[in-house]
Amino acid sequence: MLAARVGRTLASTCNRRLAAGSRFLTMSKRQKTSATGTSASAEGVGNVEAALTLHSRGKEHAEKMLKFINYAWTPFHAVEEAARRLVAAGFTPISEREPWSVQPGGRYFFTRNMTTIVAFAVGAKYQPGNGFYMVGAHTDSPCLKLKPVSGSTKSGYNMLNVETYGGGLWYTWFDRDLGLAGRVLVREEKEAAATTGAAAGAEAGAAGNGGAGSSSNSSTVLRQRLVKLDKPLLRIPMLAIHLQRDIHTAGFKPNLHSNFAPILATSVKAQLLASAASAASASSSSSPETAAAAADPAADAAPAAAAAAAPKSPHPPLLLSLLASQLRCSPAAIADFELHVCDTQPGVLGGAAEEFVFAGRLDNLAMSYVALEALLASCPDAASLADESGVRAVALFDHEEVGSESAQGAGGPVMRDTITRVAAALAGGQEGAVERTLRSSFLVSADMAHALHPNYPDKHDPDHQPRMHGGLVIKHNTNQRYATNSISATLFREIARRHGIPCQEFSVRNDMPCGSTIGPILASNLGCRTVDVGIAQLSMHSIREQCGTDDVAIAYEHLLAFFREFSQIDASLDVDSLPPPDILGTIRDTPCNHMH
Repeated sequence: MLAARVGRTLASTCNRRLAAGSRFLTMSKRQKTSATGTSASAEGVGNVEAALTLHSRGKEHAEKMLKFINYAWTPFHAVEEAARRLVAAGFTPISEREPWSVQPGGRYFFTRNMTTIVAFAVGAKYQPGNGFYMVGAHTDSPCLKLKPVSGSTKSGYNMLNVETYGGGLWYTWFDRDLGLAGRVLVREEKEAAATTGAAAGAEAGAAGNGGAGSSSNSSTVLRQRLVKLDKPLLRIPMLAIHLQRDIHTAGFKPNLHSNFAPILATSVKAQLLASAASAASASSSSSPETAAAAADPAADAAPAAAAAAAPKSPHPPLLLSLLASQLRCSPAAIADFELHVCDTQPGVLGGAAEEFVFAGRLDNLAMSYVALEALLASCPDAASLADESGVRAVALFDHEEVGSESAQGAGGPVMRDTITRVAAALAGGQEGAVERTLRSSFLVSADMAHALHPNYPDKHDPDHQPRMHGGLVIKHNTNQRYATNSISATLFREIARRHGIPCQEFSVRNDMPCGSTIGPILASNLGCRTVDVGIAQLSMHSIREQCGTDDVAIAYEHLLAFFREFSQIDASLDVDSLPPPDILGTIRDTPCNHMH
């Protein structure tokens, strides 16, 4: 009896909290109720059942998303995982450095800098000039990145020199268990690189090495390797309250240069471990010949001189040893790296009803995941593109958090290059094919949105308060911080309306600044219609963020419907090609009052 009562209470709670997100699941039930004349109580039961169904589906989608986010500590890992899923789904990898042979019905993808990835599927009914129907998101999040000279020593501690990337809530990084992840360039023997299947990567690395190769062994090549030290290696400790008694009145205002360096080890332990490693190495390499050489003072002269002439590494030996251990190479083989400091705590489902996602990097890996999965589900094979007349595409860009102005950012030429090459290849030399494709294209700029904060409701316009479990948020700003207009918003809402999918509206208060996205950047670069949308979340740019599980499922359904149906919906509205309306009082009908 108690269990049944608790179950009814939970169902009632879920119904109240998830009603907004359940509307698209209850539409058919409501229609049936109206047709048969059943009571309002039956409709209420249907709402509860639908809300619980959505709750279950939301948790399922969120758990799958967490697997993606928990692996993707950096843009490198996000792109690697996205590429793995695309290959598994049958997409063909192509290279920007080689000619493309794209065909209607084909599915392709490429990466740039291993931090940006573009995937597209060409409709079997594609005609020259038809549009790209795209979802754009980004792979980067605010974080700490190691500086070129990463090692420093302060007050008996071995520290890491870091640089803040993006606009993070940096105080949330204190007293967290932190690890390292990113890309490492490793020198390998050509034979070893070939046996591990790294010939292509080695060529790219060798080309990028440029003139530095004159002082290196020509038998070695550079290879890109991804690394993830997913254990608590670092910590940025808070200063005790006893030493900053005014913190509650003056506020917590750390200097991001002098007060924000992570601790790697104490100098004493680092030296001890280095000495032990050297001793072990000498012991393992000892032989009668080396012992005899050690007795000869002249034998020590050359190695000592070489050691003195060798440049000092800009990185802590302990850090290089940790990287080398995971990569199974010698520390000396590490040429360079790009490492991010990351929170080691994995993302989880949270809340009393497990209705929330607590995780880092939700902005914007949540939208990246949903966009990718929607594309994969919309075209699992070539047959699923039989009735498609456009090109379905997903682009996940790097560097959004710092303005997108880079070779692999949305402000660079990535997307325009893609559309130009595909449109030209499929046009057979037709005049204006690329320009017509750009004008016919439509972009969904997918980036997380601000949910109403219960402790700060005054930070939202009272009439624009996105809630969790309420569906994707359509973002508006007349000053073009978002690229949405009435046409793009209506088309995106129409997709939702046809499926009973909820969506919400957001416009910032007039007395507050407005953030921005890749939407206006790509809209101005491509000249295509654009709508800015996102899942509502709290704690944006914190080391741990929060969103609702239902919204993950709703966003997936909305973007899936966009890919499957937008080409048909778009054909119903063309504001630039319609003839002008024949209305009395136009210039044509008004006399000029001149004598002729």
